Amino acid sequence: MTELLSNYLVGRWQAGTGAGTALFDPVLGTELVRVDATGLDLSAGFDFAREQGGTALRALTYRERAALLGAALKVLQANRDAYYEIATANSGTVKNDSAVDIDGGLFTLGTYARMGDALGERRFMLDGDMARLGKDPLFQSQHVLTSTRGVALFINAFNFPAWGLWEKAAPALLSGVPVIIKPATATAWLTQRMVRDVVDAGIFPPGALSVVCGSSAGLMDQLQPFDVVSFTGSAETAAVIRSHPAVVQRSVRVNIEADSLNSALLLPGEAAGSPAFELLVKEVAREMTVKSGQKCTAIRRVFVPEALYASVAEALSARLAKTTVGNPRNDTVRMGALVSRSQLAAVRDGLAHLTAQAEILHDGSRHALVDADAALACCVGPTLLGTRDASGSDGADRIHDTEVFGPVATLLPYRDIAHALALVRRGQGSLVTSLYGSDAAALASAALELADSHGRVHVISPDVGALQTGHGNVMPQSLHGGPGRAGGGEELGGLRALNFYHRRSAVQASTDVLAHLRTPSAA
Repeated sequence: MTELLSNYLVGRWQAGTGAGTALFDPVLGTELVRVDATGLDLSAGFDFAREQGGTALRALTYRERAALLGAALKVLQANRDAYYEIATANSGTVKNDSAVDIDGGLFTLGTYARMGDALGERRFMLDGDMARLGKDPLFQSQHVLTSTRGVALFINAFNFPAWGLWEKAAPALLSGVPVIIKPATATAWLTQRMVRDVVDAGIFPPGALSVVCGSSAGLMDQLQPFDVVSFTGSAETAAVIRSHPAVVQRSVRVNIEADSLNSALLLPGEAAGSPAFELLVKEVAREMTVKSGQKCTAIRRVFVPEALYASVAEALSARLAKTTVGNPRNDTVRMGALVSRSQLAAVRDGLAHLTAQAEILHDGSRHALVDADAALACCVGPTLLGTRDASGSDGADRIHDTEVFGPVATLLPYRDIAHALALVRRGQGSLVTSLYGSDAAALASAALELADSHGRVHVISPDVGALQTGHGNVMPQSLHGGPGRAGGGEELGGLRALNFYHRRSAVQASTDVLAHLRTPSAA
């Protein structure tokens, strides 16, 4: 029988008492490890994290916590090769795609280590300036941010087992809040291994960092009023979390990142083959194929002027046709597998749903697999759909309502910029949209028009074509999240991420008392 991964709870490694759920290689179909959380004393685990981990973390300054993040980063960097091997086996990703997850997570962790060091020897943050409460300046108000005295529960998605861990854990731990991670079962191996390496190195206080693999049953039941929960995944599961008594009755703070119909928009005035045109084509193809399109930020809808519809379709199809699909262990392969058989079935079902209202411009099923058995591997080629009825007057509404979480995007034409902006908003709130063009004023105007319905607006003009960080790459300095169907949550954004793990309070006192709060030596 394969290895049963242990959980880390109450300051010790514990195996579940059940047979466990098997994790598989999505290309070879072989069983890798098993995960199980049956029989764990979750109540004791949460209490231990709050009382032991939280107390120890809050006793440290931001700079001291940042040093712990830096020490964890060194441990992870030393074991980086092992993480790549796990990603290849469990996620079916090629090396470059594994880097997006693994190196992206390490970069985020390092970024917060540096940010925390800059906060210095303090244990709380000031929020704004003092404000007079009357004519006499003697009595004033000062808002402060102090660490919440609870635990942070992270329920993560399958597509980013490394980055999804550290983009949440880094700001939480820096804030002085202990974390309990529940990774998605299908790819829990990488998350568990990273936590194991850091825990075994003895870097964080006992109870500061815990991981529960397997079923999430009972986790939400443990949450108390000052705890927080952050979830990444489907809108259906998000609705269950929001309706849980912990949230509804105990006011547990919740952050949601749900599915999102992200878009790319080529502004009017560009010609076929222009620099902006080529940048759009290159970025859309990349977003469709990186991690086999299994990214919450991937481009799903592509909007272009009506006159360029055929040209973009041809250029995109030609680029996608060069994508080799199959076993990520083969150096000639550029796109690996979907994460599981269930995900493969979901993508096929989603394609059938969309093709009822759209035509296939590039057929991913025609890609021959390299070093992989088509009957066994969870591989599917990149598929570009298209419809000339972008508004949906002839029944193309599914394009704006359904996300296929795989290497699939739909090309859509627009009449003018007002029509284009209206179509982008049909996504009902997204994590990110990207704009392509060469007119700076037009790009700025469009960015502001779409900012209210997107967590991030990524503007790509020819002058930054070689510098831009990528439509789908989530940088720790910028906000990650989005309104509406994207979940309404906010993560990262530099030090803004710390707000979720702090409580804001107004201290009303004499200027002499408040002056003590504002001194660098304040506790």
